[in-house]
Amino acid sequence: MLTAAISFALTAAGVAVAGLRAYRRRFLSATRWFAVALLPAGLYLTGLFPVARTIGREFADWATRLVFDPRVWTGIVLLAISAALLLTTRRLGRRDAVDAPESRPAAGPASERPAVTAAPPKPKKAAAKKQDDGLGDFADIEEILRRRGI
Repeated sequence: MLTAAISFALTAAGVAVAGLRAYRRRFLSATRWFAVALLPAGLYLTGLFPVARTIGREFADWATRLVFDPRVWTGIVLLAISAALLLTTRRLGRRDAVDAPESRPAAGPASERPAVTAAPPKPKKAAAKKQDDGLGDFADIEEILRRRGI
């Protein structure tokens, strides 16, 4: 009963704030406030507050076990090892596929596959200018400021 009263009080307060925002012609903000204001009543009417309470209690129990139970730490270490092994085998599998293209199944003739083109090289003059300035990426900004007389 107390949960219902609190839920509907929060909903009423949110609708009041949404009304004030709409009165000030802030319709987008008023719509957001109204949408958020409907959440407590909707959670109560669907019966999700007990579910949230149970989830919160279980999470708190798990966190307590995490701190004090060495079995949980062992499980975390095992999960980390498993993730590291999966990532390592994935990376090694990709490297083997690149090194030995004949081991991969053929996707068709090589002429049907699109060619990969490299990016055009930068002009050497611009690259040398950036290195000589010592400013790196700020050279363009400095040039714009210089043109405007700042």
